[in-house]
Amino acid sequence: MITSFGVAVLAGLLGLAFLLVGYRFFMALLPIWGFFAGFWLGAMATTWILGTGFLANVTAWVIAFVVGLIAAVLSYLFYLVGVAIVAAAVGAALGSGVMTAIGFQPGLVVTVVAIVSALVAAGLTLLLNIQKYVIIVLTSIGGASFLVVSALLLLGQITLADLQGGGNLMGPIFASSFLWWLVWAAVAVVGVVFQIRTTRYLPMPQVRSEEGEEA
Repeated sequence: MITSFGVAVLAGLLGLAFLLVGYRFFMALLPIWGFFAGFWLGAMATTWILGTGFLANVTAWVIAFVVGLIAAVLSYLFYLVGVAIVAAAVGAALGSGVMTAIGFQPGLVVTVVAIVSALVAAGLTLLLNIQKYVIIVLTSIGGASFLVVSALLLLGQITLADLQGGGNLMGPIFASSFLWWLVWAAVAVVGVVFQIRTTRYLPMPQVRSEEGEEA
């Protein structure tokens, strides 16, 4: 049986890993990141289009798995595509999370905002050629989200049902008090600064060559 304490501990550990060594972790496991980002995008798209709960039926699971598998293969073959997919997933999560926080229910408006946020995040990542720093920011945001959710679970501010309802890790944070927003933002900034300082001598990855190695 999954308990709130167990999920909180796991979320805390993942949060620390993403926050402190997210860039190195991201580059080593890009296809896995791509799979989960694609899985989440597929599941959320099914939720928005069909109006059902998150992964509420077999159709949603099948679509999410297929989209995740495609995203994983593309992430393995094409580095920039993998980064764009993950950036899009985080952008969509931020957009839908903010809309949920200000009172919008899942529907057309939230779907449009999430899609636009995803496209903007992916487009800026590629157009500005700042993949390394985008990865650092995204992993820091993810790490901060896991850590704050862990704290909220341990303090009894949210339940597992709050996490399962919309499939959006950031939703419960944005729905909490403004203080938790500030904590989340501060932790994310700490992660960004720490990772930039500890990876300053690491080169920005380039597009993969035909042999599948980074050029």
